[in-house]
Amino acid sequence: MAREIPVVWPIHPRTRAILQNLGQFARTSESLKLIQPLGYLDMVRFEKYAALIVTDSGGVQKEAFFHSVPCVTIREETEWTELVESGWNRIAPPDSKEALLEAFRSAIHCVGKPVVPYGDGYAAEAITKELLDTLFG
Repeated sequence: MAREIPVVWPIHPRTRAILQNLGQFARTSESLKLIQPLGYLDMVRFEKYAALIVTDSGGVQKEAFFHSVPCVTIREETEWTELVESGWNRIAPPDSKEALLEAFRSAIHCVGKPVVPYGDGYAAEAITKELLDTLFG
């Protein structure tokens, strides 16, 4: 993907070591920047201003949605199915280069449909009304 868009990858030390052991670490380029892992607040800032987020993390998928950033999840499935159904997230198997590239390309600059995963903000009123109706008819 770095041949098509700039990529910044906060790479985990174990992943870095694996790439080095496989002789793939030197394949970085001007448009692929490997950086040290980020703390939570720095990571959230990176997510907020990203054009696309690629992850295998369940939490990062949801953070991408909160920032209105399209996401590709490199896994076989996700617990956040509503994000896939609404177009904010795409699932791509980690063992298919073609599927990964297709997911990346279809997600760039894509905007999903609005999703309200936590209700309309009036849960307390609805619960109170239901309790009062049940208790006092």
